[in-house]
Amino acid sequence: MAGDSDIADDGHGKSAQQAPPASSMFVVNLRINLLLAAITVLSFATRMWRLQDPQEVVFDEIHFGKFASMYLKGVFFFDVHPPLGKLLIALMGHLGGYDGSFDFSRIGAEYPCLFPIGYLRILPAVCGSLLCPLSYLVLAELGFHQHTAVLAAFLILTDNSLLVQSRFILIDSLLLFSLLCMVLFLLKFVKHNTSLPFSMLRAAWGLMLSLSITASISIKYSGLFTLSLVYLVLLYYLWRIVIDKTNTLTDVAGHLSVYFIYFVLVPVVLYCSLFYIHLSLLTKSGPHDGRMSSAFQASLEGGLAKIAQGQPKEVAYGSQITLRSTHGTPCWLHSHPEPYPVRYSDNRGSSAQQQVTCYTFKDINNWWIVVDKDAESVEDQRSTAPVKNGDVIQLVHGVTGRSLNSHDVAAPMTPNCMEVSCYIDYNISSTPQTLWRVELLNSDQTNDTWHAIDSKLRLVHVTTSQALKFTGQQLAEWGFFQFEVATDRIHQQEATVWNVEEHRLSSVDGQHTVPSDIWNPGKLGFWEKFAEVQFKMLSANQEVTQEHQYSSSPMEWPTMQRGVAYWVSSTSNAQIHFLGNLLTWITGLFALFFLSVIFAVLSLRWRRGCQDLQPDEWERLILSVVLFVGGWTINLLPYLLMERTLFLHHYLPALVHLILAIPVTIELFYTHVLRSAIHRQVATALLLVWVTAVLLVFLRFAPLSYGHTDFTEDDVESLQWRESWGLIYQEDVT
Repeated sequence: MAGDSDIADDGHGKSAQQAPPASSMFVVNLRINLLLAAITVLSFATRMWRLQDPQEVVFDEIHFGKFASMYLKGVFFFDVHPPLGKLLIALMGHLGGYDGSFDFSRIGAEYPCLFPIGYLRILPAVCGSLLCPLSYLVLAELGFHQHTAVLAAFLILTDNSLLVQSRFILIDSLLLFSLLCMVLFLLKFVKHNTSLPFSMLRAAWGLMLSLSITASISIKYSGLFTLSLVYLVLLYYLWRIVIDKTNTLTDVAGHLSVYFIYFVLVPVVLYCSLFYIHLSLLTKSGPHDGRMSSAFQASLEGGLAKIAQGQPKEVAYGSQITLRSTHGTPCWLHSHPEPYPVRYSDNRGSSAQQQVTCYTFKDINNWWIVVDKDAESVEDQRSTAPVKNGDVIQLVHGVTGRSLNSHDVAAPMTPNCMEVSCYIDYNISSTPQTLWRVELLNSDQTNDTWHAIDSKLRLVHVTTSQALKFTGQQLAEWGFFQFEVATDRIHQQEATVWNVEEHRLSSVDGQHTVPSDIWNPGKLGFWEKFAEVQFKMLSANQEVTQEHQYSSSPMEWPTMQRGVAYWVSSTSNAQIHFLGNLLTWITGLFALFFLSVIFAVLSLRWRRGCQDLQPDEWERLILSVVLFVGGWTINLLPYLLMERTLFLHHYLPALVHLILAIPVTIELFYTHVLRSAIHRQVATALLLVWVTAVLLVFLRFAPLSYGHTDFTEDDVESLQWRESWGLIYQEDVT
């Protein structure tokens, strides 16, 4: 019967395929990769198990939990990382009903009973769980065998460091998720490199890659390392399009526009938009205001805006002011009665005049009085005219009554600069040199008049023609560990720029007066705020130099010389320690070496005319070396140049690239080195032993990852494979 067959007669004696029923357009064929599904389920199971334990603050939850609280309260905070990861965690807290009331005061602080800790930890756990299927998909997209992709997912699954970093209010798992997405979507995009510039499929993968690029640089700036490799690959494929003579100029222009839109324009717009959201949410003054400029602080509700509300705008003779350095560590020009030591530790002499420093806290000794150049004392000051650009003034310290002075004496910490002091008349030949010329750097915005908060200025010492400078050098104990102030002959530098923050003006009879032209907090524009935040974030990274018990150097990371104690129970020896799977880490180093050797040997053989690989196999090998060997290298080398405090978790992006190199190397070894069946059988047996060992190491250290086991002293000693790991045993806990 015709109705029983897909083939029917068309009336001309020819058979034709029967048209599908109308309902078939709503039929979806579903294919499930059971291996990938199983890996994903296992990954979620390990990351989600007992996610709410411990119900105490763990390691950097003290920071990222606090940032979430500040978002929810609208309080400004400063952090060296871009806002996306923190915004997403704050959003999860909001969805869980969190109001930002918990203060995250210390590691080990107990969360309240109704605290939605699960909501705050769930997003990092989800992203950490997705690393396993993503690693599978990356290798599958490169064209490696399914067994190779499964092995990559297994190694990600059984690494204890990736497990730990995925279970708490931290942003590293979000970064790793975005980096693997970026690599996967890169491979998807370049796979369609020969498609039409505006094909739908290519556009879809381009958009996904663009979003993952934005996420990578908007969570942590360390995402830039992998991003540089991604851009290198994109430029290579773009160059292939440009030099392909079969492409018309129109096609090339279309490809160029696609690359520019997706990989420059969209990431930049989205990155700036995230900061717009960030700054729009944080409108209230908070504990981190002091890091920002006076104008930035004054744009926030409360804080400096409240203090400075209604203060005189124009700085005049007789004004009482505080002067703040606009560069580096926030501090204010300061003096106190103590003199410089007669001799420094290097046996150089000083003037023994009154110390002038830069102090990082607001203090009564930060106040100075603006006095006319001809006045012999504050009492002689009669004019209250505004100070203009180029005027010569004296600054008298408000508490001690001594004038700001400089002379040809080497500064205590930077001998190439001159000492700054407050002049003490010792009745000797040393004469006061207390005149300073006001140079307004933005005088066009203030009508050539010195304004509080808004004016940026240099104070140039008239006698020596050197500019007042915050050197950033910390003084010794004799200077109360405050920061050095000196004068420098080089004027054009950020360290010589100051601004008035607080300002009062009294009349000649000592009565407080408020001029008609008073200062009111203005609305600092987004781009001004954005530029300042960017500069502060990039410079603050290099200021993180405090010693820490668990800090480590990049040279110690590949072999896991040191771990990090994340949490220790106050009632038992249960603890969470950041350690990876040592067997995987060491194997990865060998894999990187052998992958590089295999690539070098095959390249030499190709140069000698040996055709070991087909063109698509060469492309896969080159991409593997660039993404995995190059990815590990570029995520490690920059840290060798940094002088900031570093921890083992900074190695995680490099670690992911290293782990993916292991199964790739194994497959290449099987394919190009092992020629006989017996060799492959022996290698397979050894591989199974190694995989079992990796699993056993993971299980052995799992109690340190979950923090649910009360260890005995023998337990701690058995887990301390390296003395430098610093596992903790408390004898006095009950």
